[in-house]
Amino acid sequence: MPRTITNVIGFDDAPFERDHRGDVLLVGTVCSRTRLDGVVTGCVRRDGINSTGRMVDLVRRSQFAGTLRAVLLQGIAVAGFNVVDVHGLSEALGLPVLVVARRRPDLPAMRQYLDARVPGAVRKWRLIERAGPMEPLRRLWVQRIGLGVDAAERLLEATTLHGNLPEALRLAHLIAGGVTTGTSRGRA
Repeated sequence: MPRTITNVIGFDDAPFERDHRGDVLLVGTVCSRTRLDGVVTGCVRRDGINSTGRMVDLVRRSQFAGTLRAVLLQGIAVAGFNVVDVHGLSEALGLPVLVVARRRPDLPAMRQYLDARVPGAVRKWRLIERAGPMEPLRRLWVQRIGLGVDAAERLLEATTLHGNLPEALRLAHLIAGGVTTGTSRGRA
């Protein structure tokens, strides 16, 4: 039986005001199964194009680079519509990427919003399409890059403690909110 992936990094962005422009805090939490082993932070541009490169840089500069076995994302974009090139992220780090969402995304609404309000909408939409459709897995919707469905299921099982989200994503969400607003709140 193949080994379960247990050393992961989960990225989430900090909350920001609707009219905010500029940089947004990005938090990555490193977990071995459900135990928090470390935190990395950086900034990404609201609706920008630097999320993939920033994540690669944060992982490579960290002491965890050699031990990580997967990258977890809650959705394909951070800081509004700073869309992650999930294939590029996987290739640059040599790691599988698992994108998770609580609900199936409303792609027509996303496309409409992108076209109406976000710079670089055509390029960003191509990245969203290239990531492929989301599929149901363990009460979540997922996109798997470099990871089979059985391995993705084992990864989710090994890294989830409470609820449905892997602990690395839950913790990144709580830390980002707490650092930015002074308190963590909302569903991770």
